[in-house]
Amino acid sequence: MRRAGFVLRRLASAVPVLVAVLTLSFVMMQLVPGDPVQMMLSGAGPVPTPEQEQALRARLGLDRPLHEQYFGFLADAVRGDFGRSVQTGEPVVSAISAVAPASAELALFALVLSLVFGVGIAVLGRVATGPVRSLCNGVPVVFMSTPGYWVALLLIEVFSFRLTLFPATGDDGFAALVLPAVTLALPAVGVIAQVLGTSLAAVDAEAYVATARAKGAGRWRVLLRHALRNASIPTITLVGTTVGNLLAAAVIAETVFARPGLGRLTLQAITNHDIPVLQGVVALLGVLYVVVNLLVDLCYVLVDPRVTADRIRD
Repeated sequence: MRRAGFVLRRLASAVPVLVAVLTLSFVMMQLVPGDPVQMMLSGAGPVPTPEQEQALRARLGLDRPLHEQYFGFLADAVRGDFGRSVQTGEPVVSAISAVAPASAELALFALVLSLVFGVGIAVLGRVATGPVRSLCNGVPVVFMSTPGYWVALLLIEVFSFRLTLFPATGDDGFAALVLPAVTLALPAVGVIAQVLGTSLAAVDAEAYVATARAKGAGRWRVLLRHALRNASIPTITLVGTTVGNLLAAAVIAETVFARPGLGRLTLQAITNHDIPVLQGVVALLGVLYVVVNLLVDLCYVLVDPRVTADRIRD
């Protein structure tokens, strides 16, 4: 019952957050400098006539009062309708659906790489000694401080041009996914390794760890059986922000590696002042971010049931 109540409470608390995300996306578009209708028509050829401006304004619903625009936007967003792209006339949902799988594939692979290597470096940094331990403790800082665009260009130069192991551009198959995923994963590897390493060091000083050692448990057994699970809560929390950071950094990776995706779609929408597409992408990313953090929060129940009890009492 406690777990069911916890899950229901987290689901209920996500609803106002989703409304806030949609509201924020609407407000952000209202704060774009200049008249969006004039910006959209400025690159369409001849100087637009007042009739053309009025027609586009009516098509976008910008001729209505602001509060009507807002509630109309919320109602349409709940139905999954964000209008049509001004540049192509294609429904925004269709435009996003065409590229979202590519971004999801890239972000998921990058997340897997981040978790595997981040956890691996943190664990090795606790059980290794000497230079290996120093290397594991120093590598996360290097990964976090390295610019993503520089990593992308370096990977292309080495693995595409010199070694010809992976293609430099495109999205044809798994090989084309490796370099952009590594570009996205490196900073996340550093963050995860540093946070988990710090947590493992703190847990290592706990009494139950000392008791396990006193009973004759080896270093690996103590780490994997006793310390890692209790030290993983901050890392699980970090996964939610990592997903958001991966999606945000996808703009660089998809642009440098010429991959289709939400990043390139967003960049094109900004360049073309395509407000409906921008609203759709911002709303989608916000909803994804909320959903991922909700799932991460629910994972606490599986890792540490005490978290559920504490939050229910709160």
